[in-house]
Amino acid sequence: MKKRIVLLPGDGIGKEVIHSAKDVLQAIAEEYNHSFCFETHEIGGAAIDLYGTPLPETTVDACKQADAVLLGAVGGPKWDNNPSHLRPEKGLLGIRKALDLFANLRPIKGFKNLLHASPLKEEVVSGSDLLIVRELTGGLYFGTPSERRDNGNTVVDTLSYTRKEIERIVDKGFQAAQQRRGHLTSVDKANVLESSKLWREVVEEKKAQYPDVAVEHVLVDAAAMKLITNPTHFDVIVTENLFGDILSDEASVLTGSLGMLPSASLREDGLGLYEPVHGSAPDIAGKGVANPVAMILSAALMLRYSFQLEDEAKVIEDAVQSILDTGFHTGDLQVANGRLVGTAEMTKLIVDYIKSQNASKCIASCYY
Repeated sequence: MKKRIVLLPGDGIGKEVIHSAKDVLQAIAEEYNHSFCFETHEIGGAAIDLYGTPLPETTVDACKQADAVLLGAVGGPKWDNNPSHLRPEKGLLGIRKALDLFANLRPIKGFKNLLHASPLKEEVVSGSDLLIVRELTGGLYFGTPSERRDNGNTVVDTLSYTRKEIERIVDKGFQAAQQRRGHLTSVDKANVLESSKLWREVVEEKKAQYPDVAVEHVLVDAAAMKLITNPTHFDVIVTENLFGDILSDEASVLTGSLGMLPSASLREDGLGLYEPVHGSAPDIAGKGVANPVAMILSAALMLRYSFQLEDEAKVIEDAVQSILDTGFHTGDLQVANGRLVGTAEMTKLIVDYIKSQNASKCIASCYY
């Protein structure tokens, strides 16, 4: 399999962890006879510094020609005082919109030997395994007008959705639930918002097409509470852009570290942008101590969703689990009696596991 992958390192530790993902993918390519072609482009603060814009047209054009995109992170205090159109985050929002990446998938799964690092009691968070499906290109973040009026004393933000935009993300939620445990939680604010009333209507209409999926409607405030009090209740959560942003960040603390969480942003034809949930962490950038696992797991999601390489995705996930079980960890993780390693060593451990597993399979195949 030959695939073109665009790398967008971005800012801060994004520049470091993107190399980890590339190393892991090169190992996959070698061990499973694939061909991945990589090219690097700028986004975020780095693009502002070089080109005067957080999202150069060359970056957009390259991503449109790619089979998949890997993004490190954007942002940092260096650009905090820039005008809104010159903020690094505008590059991230812009590439999502330009590629029509309407579906954000964020898996939240607790690793057993890291549960103690969660702010929740272990008995509450143990067994948590959920997927948040968030609409990514509509709603409050993209509605117009969005402006200040009356000399800045009045502000207007617009929450706008079309039926089609809601239908396609709801379908993604149902389809994800079919591949998991068959339970879908639709989160809205239908007791207040017109957009949520339409959202709930669409979910009710769609559920007849997915009779194998159990559906519940939960108001967003109740969902936020239940994520903390009973996270194992959830299988797949589907919701709109703003609610998904907030709930997915809330759910991320279940694992004890943002450094463990990947995400996928998908288009209808399978093109995806894959990125870790964590930010650019400028305070540790360049020190070689960043946790590369979320970025590496994002690469695994790329193999699964854009390339349909399930075995290859699974071996990456197994590698991460095995290395953590052995006690190796980066500084953001708290592992009792473990061994502290940096970005490069954690990456090498995962790469070595991938190579050893494939070699074992080859030996077993030849032997039998």
